[in-house]
Amino acid sequence: MPGMAVRKGSFAKPNKPVPARSQPTPRGVELKKVSDAAPSAAARTAAAPEFDALNYVRHLVRDVPDFPQRGVLFRDITPLLADPRGFHIVLDTIAHRFVGEQVDAVVGVESRGFIFGGALAARLNTSFVPVRRPGKLPHRTDKVSYSLEYGESELEMHRDALREGAHVLVVDDLLATGSTAAAAGELVDRQGAFVIAYAFVIELGSLGGRERLAPTPCLSIVRYD
Repeated sequence: MPGMAVRKGSFAKPNKPVPARSQPTPRGVELKKVSDAAPSAAARTAAAPEFDALNYVRHLVRDVPDFPQRGVLFRDITPLLADPRGFHIVLDTIAHRFVGEQVDAVVGVESRGFIFGGALAARLNTSFVPVRRPGKLPHRTDKVSYSLEYGESELEMHRDALREGAHVLVVDDLLATGSTAAAAGELVDRQGAFVIAYAFVIELGSLGGRERLAPTPCLSIVRYD
């Protein structure tokens, strides 16, 4: 180009690639094939310990002695709620049981039944109906009274919450004597709907709640006898 001077020899010639020299294998060293050095995916799967999902959930339930009063062993589910994997195991285990069945509504009992019931309703693609303590629901309600271990209580549900003939799954965190679940079932019955099953995260088998709710099926994830 005009105005540019190019000196002869100013461009270096490209270096030729130097062939790699094979290094001698030291004595006493055995060369392994690549297939021997890394186990296959099937071998790794076979060697891995089997995952026990329900035992995993059980270990997330914390025992709290003397709560809410002395002599009572409280089963605390807050560590379970804080663990995404454990929470999913509980929800998926319950939902799997009812896939393919007619579930028109999930009824959750105040208050921890709301946590699991709402998520289950979303998984089952159905409606969620809250059952609450008196004075919490704004519209006209049905009310039922029932006995607890330490006194009396009441539950309410909106009168227009369920259509007649609806198939209902009642959900709560704990099955003890079964009185609270039975009261929720009575509210369902009053609206002409049917409880097809009860589902719980924890069951205290020695307190006979399952027998009280019979013959309606009961599903629990973690059972203490």
